[in-house]
Amino acid sequence: MTSAMIDEIAESEPLTPFRRWLDAAAKAEPLAEAMMLATATRQGTPSLRAVLLKGLDARGFVFYTNLESRKAEELLANPQTALSFHWKSLARQVRIEGFAELVHEDEAEAYFASRPRESQIGAWASEQSRPLPDREMLERRVAVLTRRFAEHPVVVRPANWSGFRVRHDRVEFWQEQPSRLHDRLVFIREGEKWRRQRLFP
Repeated sequence: MTSAMIDEIAESEPLTPFRRWLDAAAKAEPLAEAMMLATATRQGTPSLRAVLLKGLDARGFVFYTNLESRKAEELLANPQTALSFHWKSLARQVRIEGFAELVHEDEAEAYFASRPRESQIGAWASEQSRPLPDREMLERRVAVLTRRFAEHPVVVRPANWSGFRVRHDRVEFWQEQPSRLHDRLVFIREGEKWRRQRLFP
């Protein structure tokens, strides 16, 4: 029988238990930091994709992207967003709702500098979300940029590459239970504090 999630989360805020669940997931399966990111246009047309969590603190959940990508354009037009982590091996899910904002330039610079050189060049080569005639064109762009940066010890960050921080206002923890009587616990931001509430499955 799956252990009851509600018994292990005693905190009055969501980030401490989230980190504990993420650490457990990282020991159980690859890419535990993968999260689904939902965005929508101003008109409400939704889209969804997986991104990687690259930063987490009291301000929110951070990921990085090309600012000319579909997800970035939609977030800049409509910052309301949602994230979802699903860890199948643990039968757990965490859902997050909030607003996205650009990270500080210093944060983007520091993270870009930490990336492998090939990934840095890839950021220059890709016109993310734009039509690509064929794979060979992308590979040619990478080859040209690799030669261009060959004599430079540092690959500078492209102006159109940065990150977003999702400021969380609602965080729901979900733990599978038998007979679909799952455990659900939600934290809802109310000013500077959080309200805990258990939900029907």
